[in-house]
Amino acid sequence: MSAIIRRIVNTAKAPAAIGPYSQAVVVERTVYISGQLGMDPASGQLVAGVQAQTKQALINMGAILKEAGCEYENVVKTTVLLADINDFANVNEIYKQFFQKSFPARAAYQVAALPRGGLVEIEAVAVLGPITDA
Repeated sequence: MSAIIRRIVNTAKAPAAIGPYSQAVVVERTVYISGQLGMDPASGQLVAGVQAQTKQALINMGAILKEAGCEYENVVKTTVLLADINDFANVNEIYKQFFQKSFPARAAYQVAALPRGGLVEIEAVAVLGPITDA
């Protein structure tokens, strides 16, 4: 059996991991992106408000996607973690600015708490290479 190739992805254009994990891991043509908070990569601080945090989390995700060799269009699945499920509509307003067609599959959950007091965290799975919709 041949070895599976794993590549760790890190970029200074997204916040550094705040624990023992990688920003993303590529296995063959699949990119697994760790949950992104709405943290400014320069200051390491959360931006203010759920919509601003959502936007920053998705900008951070975009930097990681680019470093891995793909774009938002390559994302096939996301998971959105919310400190308050009542922010669902506010998050969607920002989310749809980044994912505009052929939306990824998605789950959204309210959680008891997020790291650093975050209001939203978004993780994703993407695939490398050109994608054609059926």
